[in-house]
Amino acid sequence: MQSSDGKYYKTDVADTEQLFRLIQTIPSPKAEPFKLWLARVGRERIDEIEDPEIGIDRLMETYFRKGYSKEWINQRLKSIEIRKELTDEWENRGVEKGQQFAILTDEITKAWSGFTTKQ
Repeated sequence: MQSSDGKYYKTDVADTEQLFRLIQTIPSPKAEPFKLWLARVGRERIDEIEDPEIGIDRLMETYFRKGYSKEWINQRLKSIEIRKELTDEWENRGVEKGQQFAILTDEITKAWSGFTTKQ
């Protein structure tokens, strides 16, 4: 990896999943709170798979904790639903995810706001 001085050094790195797996192997009482947290989050995600509404409720609670109004949250949820309908239609018409979705999103954003998504 490149350091702040511009030189390259051999460095051990890990992605998020690898870090979580590493935490699970640590035989220390100090690691126990992290292990409990990982188990709780895993259980919550499995619950959300069984009942997706739980995930929506969690999303709303997160926005409330961040200080967003109920009106803003409802508008955000509507925009997510509309975006999903739009991307479903794109897929039905043969548009491929990735670059093509990005181009269309950029064009729509520019049309209504006058700015590209990058701007």
